[in-house]
Amino acid sequence: MSGAVESKLAELGRTLPEVVPPLAAYQPAVTTGPYVYTSGQLPIVDGTLKATGKVGGEVTAEEAKELAAVCALNALAAVKSVAGDLDRVARIVKVTGFVASATDFTGQPGVLNGASELLGAVFGDRGVHARSAVGVAVLPLDAPVEVEIQVELDEA
Repeated sequence: MSGAVESKLAELGRTLPEVVPPLAAYQPAVTTGPYVYTSGQLPIVDGTLKATGKVGGEVTAEEAKELAAVCALNALAAVKSVAGDLDRVARIVKVTGFVASATDFTGQPGVLNGASELLGAVFGDRGVHARSAVGVAVLPLDAPVEVEIQVELDEA
C-alpha cells in the first residue's frame, strides 16, 4: 500500500518507478544515521534513457527541466529502497544537479527547477532544500541531466 507521499505523486500524475539498476560499481542509495544519500540518477524510464545530447543543443531547456523531474523520481525510488517508506522523509536536505551543456548554455538553474519543483510539490515545506546546479561537458550515456539528492529521515 502506498503512503501519503506516493498518493501525492499520483495526484500529480506521477508514478514512483522501480529503482534504476546501477550502471557501475555503486549503490543507488546508502544511509548513514538519519540521512540517505542517492547516487546520481539519470532520466531513465523503464530501462531506457529518455533523451541524449547537450542542453541548449540537441535538448531544449524545457525538455531538460522535465528530464530533471524524472531524475528526481528515480532518486525518490532509490530513497525508498533503503528507507522502506517515503513517508519517513523528514526533509529534502540537498539537491545536486549536473547539466550536460552546450558551450553557450547558462540556464542550468532553470533545468534543475524540474527536480526542485517536483520535490516541493510532493513534500511541501519538507521539500525546501539547498541546491547546486552545475554545467558539465558530458554525462554518462550522453544523458542531458543527472540529479542526486540527500534526505533526512524521521526516526523509524
